[in-house]
Amino acid sequence: QVQLVESGGGLVQAGDSLRLSCAASGYTFSISAMAWFRQAPGKEREFVAAIKRGSGSTDYEDSVKGRFAISRDNAENMMYLQMNSLKPEDTAVYYCAARLSFFGVVSLIGSYDYWGQGTQVTVSS
Repeated sequence: QVQLVESGGGLVQAGDSLRLSCAASGYTFSISAMAWFRQAPGKEREFVAAIKRGSGSTDYEDSVKGRFAISRDNAENMMYLQMNSLKPEDTAVYYCAARLSFFGVVSLIGSYDYWGQGTQVTVSS
């Protein structure tokens, strides 16, 4: 089992920055990739960014490219999402996710085995 705990959300103004953190515990050696998803009120959960645990290669949803940066610290079992130039449309609950398999599309919700409880990010205009 893997446990994931997010932190770092909050209320900010448009243009501000936030850094989200995800702490992983348990059988973390089994994780192949981790990701951030978000869910806005009344909308489906959507992919934000992913990072492979070994290579560190990354993927981003188009609307966050150039503004968000995903990173990981394998030694500390941590993952981060640096969010810059935040926009009101970035308002959502942000979820950390981890998967065991080395196969499958990293942007698909169904590719992930473990989820955190989420952290709220609110961007005011």
